[in-house]
Amino acid sequence: MNKAIFFDRDGVLNIDKDFITDINDVVLYEKTPDIIAYCRILGFKIFIITNQAAVARGMMPEDKLLQINEAYKKLLTKQNPDAIIDKIYYCPHHPNANVEKYRINCECRKPHPGMILAASKEFNINLNKSYMIGDRMSDITAGSLAGCKTIHCLTGKHTEKPIISDMKTDESLKPDFLINNISELREIIK
Repeated sequence: MNKAIFFDRDGVLNIDKDFITDINDVVLYEKTPDIIAYCRILGFKIFIITNQAAVARGMMPEDKLLQINEAYKKLLTKQNPDAIIDKIYYCPHHPNANVEKYRINCECRKPHPGMILAASKEFNINLNKSYMIGDRMSDITAGSLAGCKTIHCLTGKHTEKPIISDMKTDESLKPDFLINNISELREIIK
């Protein structure tokens, strides 16, 4: 079985600007490409696990998000050829969506672990040897429910109120590790 690193996108790999609807809005944190390459060299599969409510809110169509995802992967490998993302999993749903077809309570929207579980099945991932890294407790909850070690990255929206979800979360849940920024992963993942 494979081991994996699951990264939240906004606030962990790049500056969180609320809604990114154009690749030109992406500002990667300085060490992001090198950290992704470092994790790949250690033998981890690399995934982005991201809620993308801009689709549900009607701010962009889903095909535009797919274009941004492809451009995002190219942006990373342009800065470091080894900064390869195996796949980007995204949830376009939101319980209060403006676009009716996305107004559902799904199993993919974090804090649900659906995207992580999908990656596990598709890529034969041993979740007990894998990590979920996120800036919000919804990321930590999803990783914990999937059976991953969790790393709370204190960038992005780590101090904001929980995201809207149909899922009641365990407020006593704590991450396995805390980091101030993505570059500190080298101290945890070796």
